[in-house]
Amino acid sequence: MGFLLAHLSDAHIGPIPRPTLRELAGKRLTGYANWLHKRAQAHDMGLLGRIVEDIAAQKPDHVVMTGDIVNIGLDAEIEAARRWLASLGRPEDVSFTPGNHDAYVPAAVPRVADTFAPWTTSEEGEGFPYLRRRGGVALIGLDSAVPTAPFIATGRLGAAQREKLAALLDKTRAEGLVRVVLLHHPPYRGGARPLRGLDDAAELEAIIARHGAELVLHGHNHKISVHRLPGLHGPAPVVGAASASARSGTQTHRAAYNLYSIERSGEAVTISARARGLVEGGESIGDIGTLAL
Repeated sequence: MGFLLAHLSDAHIGPIPRPTLRELAGKRLTGYANWLHKRAQAHDMGLLGRIVEDIAAQKPDHVVMTGDIVNIGLDAEIEAARRWLASLGRPEDVSFTPGNHDAYVPAAVPRVADTFAPWTTSEEGEGFPYLRRRGGVALIGLDSAVPTAPFIATGRLGAAQREKLAALLDKTRAEGLVRVVLLHHPPYRGGARPLRGLDDAAELEAIIARHGAELVLHGHNHKISVHRLPGLHGPAPVVGAASASARSGTQTHRAAYNLYSIERSGEAVTISARARGLVEGGESIGDIGTLAL
């Protein structure tokens, strides 16, 4: 079995359409100000377009996008993000999990859920976590996005998602599938700065330790990273993706995406990974390094 999986995150689709005064109530006011003075220059949609073109050129079997597809959750933003996500491929070939910016205000949560439902369909019940079986791989998508107060970007899964996740991990292991868990926030304690992490990371760590997973993918930090969590039959690699639209920063922070080659022979699973993104000192997209899993 050979399966090529592309992973991008934190696209922050822009520019933000001009909001009305009513739409700027609450947290959106500070978020819009942050966009105007910082994020608008940091996130380059032309660069993001070249990332998407490069993904298509690699011909992955599936693409996953782990959240922060919008900025402050305006209806017009969400519609623009829907059109962009559709450019990655058919909904059956692309999976999505929401991030904190996608739940920027409570009113955005149901709109995001409805708009991106084609990319979150599940073969086991409804809602999160979803399960999508593709070519010997079980893609299990979690929703860590919850509305928070201004200047807070934490996430939370909750007991119901965690319980269902444990059951899906056991079910898909019994089916002989390679289990890939997807979520926006880093799934381990200390994975993000204070007021930005996953509130129930310790509980998620315990689930991975008891039930195992072959790979866990996340975004949120705008940085390529590799971590490992104790798993049922050995460490589970946890890989973070950079922002797919970031113009500047160090090599691990600039616009990039990750590619995972998943091979299975009998009981043995081999996963190799590499990052492709903005090559230092130029405008081209190319290989920027292998990831040690």
